[in-house]
Amino acid sequence: MKKLSISVITLVVASTLAWNFAALPIPDQWDKNEQSLINSLSLTNLPALPEDPSNAVANNPLAAALGHRLYFDTRLSSNNTVACASCHKPELMFADGLDLAVGISVGPRHTPSLIGLAYSPWLYWDGRKDSQWSQALAPLEASHEHGSDRVQLISLLMDDSTYKEMYERVFQSLPEDLDLPPSASPLGDAQQQAAWNSMSNAAQNSVSRIFSNMGKAIAAYERKIIPGPSKFDEYADMLSDNSSTRQNDLLSNSEIAGLKLFIGKAQCVNCHNSPLFTNNDFHNTGVLAVSGQLPPMGRYDGVRSARSDPFNCLGEFSDATPTQCTELRFARDENDLVGAQKTPTLRNITLTAPYMHGGQLNTLQQVIEHYNDAPTSMLSHNEAKPLGLRAVERRQLESFLRTLTAPLATAEKWLSPPEN
Repeated sequence: MKKLSISVITLVVASTLAWNFAALPIPDQWDKNEQSLINSLSLTNLPALPEDPSNAVANNPLAAALGHRLYFDTRLSSNNTVACASCHKPELMFADGLDLAVGISVGPRHTPSLIGLAYSPWLYWDGRKDSQWSQALAPLEASHEHGSDRVQLISLLMDDSTYKEMYERVFQSLPEDLDLPPSASPLGDAQQQAAWNSMSNAAQNSVSRIFSNMGKAIAAYERKIIPGPSKFDEYADMLSDNSSTRQNDLLSNSEIAGLKLFIGKAQCVNCHNSPLFTNNDFHNTGVLAVSGQLPPMGRYDGVRSARSDPFNCLGEFSDATPTQCTELRFARDENDLVGAQKTPTLRNITLTAPYMHGGQLNTLQQVIEHYNDAPTSMLSHNEAKPLGLRAVERRQLESFLRTLTAPLATAEKWLSPPEN
């Protein structure tokens, strides 16, 4: 009897393991809805870069050249060691490979990639900035990032002959009669704030105007950072053209099964949609807080910060009219946004580990397991539901995500510091 019980248990365990790890059937064909959905994810259907009415020089090549130089310049930091490229490294797909960003000191959030951000109406994990140019300004004065201040920054433009010439070719002439303290900012330490408050309103406005133009130039450069087509895109395009000649050569059986899961059972496409594999929205998915930190309020606080930002679309330094600021004017701010973080692109996701807003998950396997389990959120509620994916399905899903890896569609000259 005892031997029989052991045999039964062994059979049950073996059957369970076989069910969990057995390969799934590969779809021989896709139905019309699946084909349409797959086609919608292809870079072939990525629209032209959206206009940014708040940035009049967004598409100005001279502004992009100025922004390119600023992006790689470590003099934009208090200790002359930190540039934008220090955290958003071109060789790491404009991320940094760290759990938390490190500038002057360690920051509270993971560095997101800049790939395709020109298509996003909101920047930062909590969406507290509503344009690339306003986002570019924040790290420059953040104590844990560049740790500089706006008077020091515009003094660099005014004192460096190359910068001065490049700036004045894009914007108006730099003022010659500004009487400025050596260091001042409304966001700095007590001494910097006191120096800022001692300045006239006109001087403050002039400094902030030049400062905002620096951000607009950096944004013009960052608009160049666009993903290139991967083997998934080639597969999707052949599927759309009904060209079956090489479809099976492009993706493996495991990758095709993973795509089937991505748009179906795993529900990834609900948030990771469009050619950039993001809906640019905000969701609470129950990710644990960073060790030693309280759970962040996420988009709930982010939208309020965006509304009060002097460099937002409705502010005096924006080039937009109020009617052009629809994203900001009609942004949601309900309680269900507590703890919600921005959906990142999945393009080149294998090259931008670790993952989540605090770099809490180190591998794609861990990310997939997190969504499969859908743990209870520490704040508010987890929008995700347990998926019940088998081990083999989780592996197939990861295989598909790896098909989104590809070189950038960005000219080589933009991926390193300017030559002179």
